[in-house]
Amino acid sequence: MTRNRGFTLVEILIVVIILGILAAIVIPQFSSASNDARESALASDLQTLRSQLELYNIQHLDRYPHLQSTDNGVTWTPDAASFVVRLTGQTDDYGQITGTTYGPYMQKFPTNAFNGLDTVRVDGAAAGTGGAGWHFATASFRMSPDDNGTHAAL
Repeated sequence: MTRNRGFTLVEILIVVIILGILAAIVIPQFSSASNDARESALASDLQTLRSQLELYNIQHLDRYPHLQSTDNGVTWTPDAASFVVRLTGQTDDYGQITGTTYGPYMQKFPTNAFNGLDTVRVDGAAAGTGGAGWHFATASFRMSPDDNGTHAAL
């Protein structure tokens, strides 16, 4: 008498159904973990940005990177376009990029983990409206993420 060895169709269907149930349970946990990782990266980058902004402020006569002076501190003019360059390059006491007294404060400006942008919008619309990676408010001297309203509150 010969015996055929192998699985029956019912056994195979049961295994496939069990694997499907396990996949339905595990896959949402991975997507949640990646979102948590982006949240953590965003919070870490924001903390680094804020601490480097304070160091810049201390070393530049109580001025943040959105200002510069061409007359040795008599007048300070807005120059938001060079915000990132001032933090990643070298500046003098008055925020002039050609200086070599201070910096760089960061080797590379951080990218917002949620929108992939490494730009800074100085003032304008409120933080969280998008269009840039980061938002710097000159009234409060606060750096915030600019990807959506939820992260702008960090």
